[in-house]
Amino acid sequence: MLRSPSLGGRFDLDALNESISVNEAQMAAPGFWDDAEHAQQVIDATNAMKSKHDAFYKLSDAYDDLQAAYELLQEEPDADLQAETEQQLSKLQAAMQKYELNLLLSGPYDDSNTILEIHPGAGGTEAQDWGSMLLRMYQRWADQNGYSVEVADYLAGDEAGLKSVTLLIKGTNAYGMLRGEKGVHRLVRISPFDSASRRHTSFASVDVMPELNKDIDVDLRWDDIKMEVFRSSGAGGQHINKTSSAVRLIHIPTGLVTSSQAERSQFQNKETAYNMLKAKLYQKEQEEQERKEAEIRGVQLDTAFGSQIRSYVFHPYTMVKDHRTNYETGNGQAVMDGDLNPFIYAYLQWQLSQKNPD
Repeated sequence: MLRSPSLGGRFDLDALNESISVNEAQMAAPGFWDDAEHAQQVIDATNAMKSKHDAFYKLSDAYDDLQAAYELLQEEPDADLQAETEQQLSKLQAAMQKYELNLLLSGPYDDSNTILEIHPGAGGTEAQDWGSMLLRMYQRWADQNGYSVEVADYLAGDEAGLKSVTLLIKGTNAYGMLRGEKGVHRLVRISPFDSASRRHTSFASVDVMPELNKDIDVDLRWDDIKMEVFRSSGAGGQHINKTSSAVRLIHIPTGLVTSSQAERSQFQNKETAYNMLKAKLYQKEQEEQERKEAEIRGVQLDTAFGSQIRSYVFHPYTMVKDHRTNYETGNGQAVMDGDLNPFIYAYLQWQLSQKNPD
């Protein structure tokens, strides 16, 4: 009827209980409130752990009840009890999936809004059109999952598509859900721009960063930033091309660049571009730290542009496949229409298995 919940393997219950005990001991210690900010952080963390603990046992009890009902049905079939049990089973399965997702989205910034950038690779119109297809895919996904999308920066392609786009995707767990999209996406199709109808391969890179809280400390000084202003060039917005309100910020030490043209005022665009630059710099620092740790462990990180994370094949057959998780589907059109959740869930589960191979 129902397989035993495997949620206990997603985290160590003994370790969780120990962490709760350690925090509660801190909360009971003299002077705990001397640092009010730290004290509140400990309380919030403890409440989150207790919520995780209580939710697990609630699911476990519900499973035991259903198992008992199933065994009773095996001995004494009853149509009404069977219908009620099947209804409760559906509710439990949905609750387990939601709980598992909450466990998977447990990173330090998973609950944050996210900044998503799309940059087509070499290939001119082909690649630029692929970039616009990815833009539509992420916009559709966001709409279907209750997230809002703002286009912070947009640079149109020469003939079709786009040269680059930056999206602000807002909502709970936006970053956690989309962080696995970071990487190179490869398209294989019959080109609509080729009069000979030949097959073409296009690449685009997707970068995903959390929108950082103001209390995150990043060493970003205005003395290290070059600011340029220009007229907005994106589609939409009646203020486009009327004033030089768009802002581009260049971080001189690293060469990192951000732009914003979504807002009407230069001040607002400056603030948006600054926050994005802060996120980029933080991400760069994190990646450098991960690279150093990988070198110590003797792990080779492949960051080449050609090392795609996912392939979208539309000729001579239809298949979308993630090369990390090996999850694939033959319904490529559904994926391009925003049906990304199966890939997202597969990635989150795969990433957890990499951290906890046992």
